[in-house]
Amino acid sequence: MILLAVLFLCFISSYSASVKGHTTGLSLNNDRLYELTYSAEVFLDRGKGKLQDSVGYQLSSSVDVVLLWRNPHGDDDQLIQITIKDVRVESVNEQRGDKSIFKGKNPPEIFGKKNLEALQRPVLLHLVHGKIKEFYSYQNEPVAIQNLKRGLASLFQTQLSSGTANEVDISGDCKVTYQAHQDKVIKTKALDSCKIARSGFTIPNQVLGVSSKASFATTYKIEDSFVVAVLAEETHSFGLNFLQTISGKIVSKQKLELKTTEAGPRLVSGKQAAAVVKAVDSKYVALPIVGQIFQSECRRCPSLLEHWHSIRTHLQPANLSEAEAVRNFLAFVQHLRTAKKEEILQVLKTENKEVLPQLVDAVTSAQTPDSLEAILDFLDFKSDKSVILQERFLYACGFASHPNEELLRALISKFKGSFGSNDVRETVMIVIGALVRKLCQNEGCKLKAVVEAKKLILRGLEKTENKKDITMYLLALKNALLPEGIPLLLKYAEAGEGPISHLAVTALQRYDVPFITDEVKKTLNRIYHQNRKIHEKTVRTTAAAVILNNNPSYMEVKNILLSIGELPKEMNKYMLALVQDILRFEMPASKMVRRVLKEMVAHNYDRFSGTGSSSAYTGYIQRKPHLASTYSLDILYSGSGILRRSNLNIFQYIGKAGLHGSQVVIEAQGLEALIAATPDEGEENLDSYAGMSAILFDVQLRPVTFFNGYSDLMSKMLSASGDPVSVVKGLVLLIDHSQELQLQSGLKANIEVQGGLAIDISGAMEFSLWYRESKTRVKNRVTMVVNGGITVDSSFVKAGLETSAETEAGLEFVSTVQFSQYPFLVCMQMDKDAAPFRQSETKYERLSTGRGYVSRRRKQHLVAGCEFPLHQENSEMCRVVFAPQPEGTSSGWF
Repeated sequence: MILLAVLFLCFISSYSASVKGHTTGLSLNNDRLYELTYSAEVFLDRGKGKLQDSVGYQLSSSVDVVLLWRNPHGDDDQLIQITIKDVRVESVNEQRGDKSIFKGKNPPEIFGKKNLEALQRPVLLHLVHGKIKEFYSYQNEPVAIQNLKRGLASLFQTQLSSGTANEVDISGDCKVTYQAHQDKVIKTKALDSCKIARSGFTIPNQVLGVSSKASFATTYKIEDSFVVAVLAEETHSFGLNFLQTISGKIVSKQKLELKTTEAGPRLVSGKQAAAVVKAVDSKYVALPIVGQIFQSECRRCPSLLEHWHSIRTHLQPANLSEAEAVRNFLAFVQHLRTAKKEEILQVLKTENKEVLPQLVDAVTSAQTPDSLEAILDFLDFKSDKSVILQERFLYACGFASHPNEELLRALISKFKGSFGSNDVRETVMIVIGALVRKLCQNEGCKLKAVVEAKKLILRGLEKTENKKDITMYLLALKNALLPEGIPLLLKYAEAGEGPISHLAVTALQRYDVPFITDEVKKTLNRIYHQNRKIHEKTVRTTAAAVILNNNPSYMEVKNILLSIGELPKEMNKYMLALVQDILRFEMPASKMVRRVLKEMVAHNYDRFSGTGSSSAYTGYIQRKPHLASTYSLDILYSGSGILRRSNLNIFQYIGKAGLHGSQVVIEAQGLEALIAATPDEGEENLDSYAGMSAILFDVQLRPVTFFNGYSDLMSKMLSASGDPVSVVKGLVLLIDHSQELQLQSGLKANIEVQGGLAIDISGAMEFSLWYRESKTRVKNRVTMVVNGGITVDSSFVKAGLETSAETEAGLEFVSTVQFSQYPFLVCMQMDKDAAPFRQSETKYERLSTGRGYVSRRRKQHLVAGCEFPLHQENSEMCRVVFAPQPEGTSSGWF
């Protein structure tokens, strides 16, 4: 009885795990012709799922299938012939009516006579146990047409039992899962597992990246071991992570239905399938079932030079603040990616110096072998006459969205050569550091060029004694963030002179939490508490910030809190503001700080009632469930009221992923002599200096100097024009995602997302000894355009969806200090200009003959400007600094 029960359970299990009557794949009956209807349709929209909002097209036909040969030694070894006939093409949107691009067009006009003949020419499919062993077709047929036949042929590959396997079809070598029922099989394909040669790239950073999803499922209805109906649906969707309006969706469907069966041709005799194929038609050859790459011919497209001449006016320096400039920059980058070296050099050599920097931005951003060769041939690094062009090239390399080993190798080679400008030499090394980090983020840390670059940076720091070279290598390491470079950073942080020590600590500040170990924090604690030597305030405060931002221990927090009250006045105020900012903004260290503050010895009025003007503040620019933008502004003054350091940061977060959007640091030292003030402890012998350093999109740039030395300071003050000094200016390809998809239906799809910026970050310091007042200004001007698009191409008809967003924005930070009295008055202002935000959507269908349908929609609104809130003390101080003058008073001479 038990034995019968077990046998019964086994029978039920096998019955539910396979289709009744067969256990492998589809099987055709001898001497029968199967007549089916077939359709392949594709929809493009933004994921809303409304048919009236979609563009796309449908191919429909009749299909005849016959069994040509069956292996006499095994039923599951079959050669079948598939013939497409009565082909039609129409829009998927029936509401299009007279606007349909297919109206009044017959198939030969749409496809072209030769293409239609090739499409209706039969293909042969060799199936073994339901899986495709060989795909036979004429070799000289157009690839796009063969892909359509591959898409249909791939539907005949199935198995009638449940299980998981790897299959090769038009999509590539993919992992598939079958669920078999009594008369139905459901096949799901893991599209992310498919191995197929397709071009594409993306940005590793999730904030600037694109999220995509893909799914594929086919349902087979089976009778008598053959299909009665097949329904396949494939979807691909994408969205830009930080701007979800840039999105799109592709839905591709295939339907195959059996209509009738009737008497068909008799089987061809033979022992091997290949011999039978030759007997049927000697022109048939075995071709890969995997979809092949093709490029549609561009008709009436301008040459690269013609394209450049049509847009160069928009890229004049005076026009860079307009969105039109960035739109044309992005379009030209796309064209450059298809251009040859000679074409690119021709454009470069014919341009004048006004527009040439923008052209260099575009050529470098193309990131192709031809564009790299062209720009390296064009630029002469031994000359000091084209420094601006050389630096624009280098910064574009630093911001490269998908750098390769060849680019890094080229820069290493340049660094080992001679330079007309030492500034350019320094920039090359700084950019090498940025490329090392980007390649490591993309699993390229073991590439030969990356290994060589690491050695170059680390050995340079170990061996050089030249202060400028030490600074250069530290900046490179600040970009590369090599874990093996941390011991060197600790060495320079603790033993180096002021500026070098400060740079080393700011480099440590950029490492992720796991790298700031207890050993690292021991050194930073010694620096902050000055256990071994006296350090400048800038170094000590940065060391404390690193400790507090990286899982500080109870004793580390307690010792820092106990130091407050014992520090120089302005440093004391700064540290107090830093701790208060941690608590107010609920930073990770806030729990530990609150725990320590429960001790009265650490938390008392005397310790936390210090006066001063230094400050630290963090706030939100934007806060949504899936993303946040923050700004932080901290300012440290000397005891005499002169700026020591201002630090403005902007971060963008999506989930746990972050991007250091920008940092602008203005530093000054040794200016006390201007107002006959006494320098702070440890800063008595500092040379007069002021300069600015910037990080842009996670890339540290080469710092710029306002003045260096007392004589330089006085000459700059006497000849000062008040004009800001530019830290970085140019066109940047910030977002860059390209993906080529092979759809199961045989159609080719592309997803492209590009985002560009015209950016100008500048800063200035102004002194007035007469009014005993100083001002620090940092201006950020940004024009941004983001384009996202999907296209589906069959070579004879193309459908597409394009979305775009653009804005022109400005952010200005001004710090005003009046040191005519003590305590001196400080007012900080951070203003965001009103900014237009424009969005557009374009959908189109276009025949290769030129006939097309286009739908456009646009909307825009104005994002109001605002002044970002800082701490309450600042607001009160600003009311005093900018108090309205009584009526009747005049600021003029008389």
